[in-house]
Amino acid sequence: MSLNKVILIGNVGKDPDVKYFDNGNVQANLTVATNERGYTLPNGTQVPERTDWHNVVVRRDQATFVEKHVKKGSSVLVEGKLRYRDYEKDGIRRYITEIVADRIEFYGSPRRPEGAEGTQTAAVPQATPVQAPVEPTSFNAPTENSTDDLPF
Repeated sequence: MSLNKVILIGNVGKDPDVKYFDNGNVQANLTVATNERGYTLPNGTQVPERTDWHNVVVRRDQATFVEKHVKKGSSVLVEGKLRYRDYEKDGIRRYITEIVADRIEFYGSPRRPEGAEGTQTAAVPQATPVQAPVEPTSFNAPTENSTDDLPF
């Protein structure tokens, strides 16, 4: 069994590039930045913050959504598959790694379009906080005289 699945949560780096094809298909290309915080090692060495840029390809209905609603700076959740492709340009072989999105949605707080103050925005999925496990409370163990309906 194998699985090719990527989940990214990040910010869109520039407005998406949307292309319409003669056969009616639509495709949106965008870049998403993910960040890792900097930290200090025990020996005092500073490790700086790191930003990685990811090429994302969105097709069909999701591409139409991206064209209408996703802009530079939008926080998005992208779920899809890694794809590798290559091409030759000016005699030089070039390689591309991209995420072909199966799903894309806003992440975090809703973003209002510019000039839309006071208007309602569409519902946007919110990140659900992870809750700490609940400590078990003490319970009363059955006594010899208690009746138990369980067959074991």
